[in-house]
Amino acid sequence: MDFLPIVYAVAILGGLGVIFGLLLGFVGKKFEVKVDERVTRVRACLGGANCGACGFPGCDGFAQAVVDGKAPVTGCTAGGKKTADAIGDIMGVKAEVGERLVARVRCNGTLDNVSSRYDYAGVKSCRVAAQLAGGSKACSFACLGFGDCVHVCKFDSIHVVNGVAVANDDTCTGCGACVEQCPRSIIALIPKNRTIVVKCRNIEVGKIARAQCKSACIGCKMCERTCPSDAVHVVNGVAEIDPAKCTRCGACVVKCPTKCIFNFFEGLQESYDWE
Repeated sequence: MDFLPIVYAVAILGGLGVIFGLLLGFVGKKFEVKVDERVTRVRACLGGANCGACGFPGCDGFAQAVVDGKAPVTGCTAGGKKTADAIGDIMGVKAEVGERLVARVRCNGTLDNVSSRYDYAGVKSCRVAAQLAGGSKACSFACLGFGDCVHVCKFDSIHVVNGVAVANDDTCTGCGACVEQCPRSIIALIPKNRTIVVKCRNIEVGKIARAQCKSACIGCKMCERTCPSDAVHVVNGVAEIDPAKCTRCGACVVKCPTKCIFNFFEGLQESYDWE
């Protein structure tokens, strides 16, 4: 049997393989995209939650944006001050971290407080329920309680308790995912040290609001008259607190007849007994 043709074929194929390999190596080297080592170092500082709070597509996108000068070194709210300082050291800048923001659920429409209009048997989703006659709760501003916010929180920092979402100050990173998800817009990012919060967004007239929820703001202005710092005013039927004036004395918390003003302290939701 003549093996010569086979040898020639193998030699030709081998030679072509070597040529194409060298060609691909040359092309790869020629068009190589150099990666700034700082991107890798910044990425290593991040937790990898990919929560999107920074406004970029995941932690990789944020790391690249920081090095490109398109994102601040303090942009990772989930990492907090420690992460910001580490990234600042890499980038050679000082990380000026502002007040820590946490999610506050501004509703006290628990199953014990709020009236029900009908029995809801649909999909357990706040967005779906809100589209079905506004949900089953009598108050159209109340937390619907199906936990859409719970599902999007990557840090297990918010849970539904007795029909209302409750956020944990200690584990909340202020990413804002729950804020965007809430169809009622009752969750807000608020500086943690702003402990006095009006837990009601119902703008109905006092009598109607109270009929819908026992803990609704009825616009009585008792808080206005009580506040020694002129920090509380009723606007559009709901008490609003001016953070620039509020001294967190707790007077409004004590005097509110429906107990819709709360004092958050050390991650716990409780109204202080000031008397």
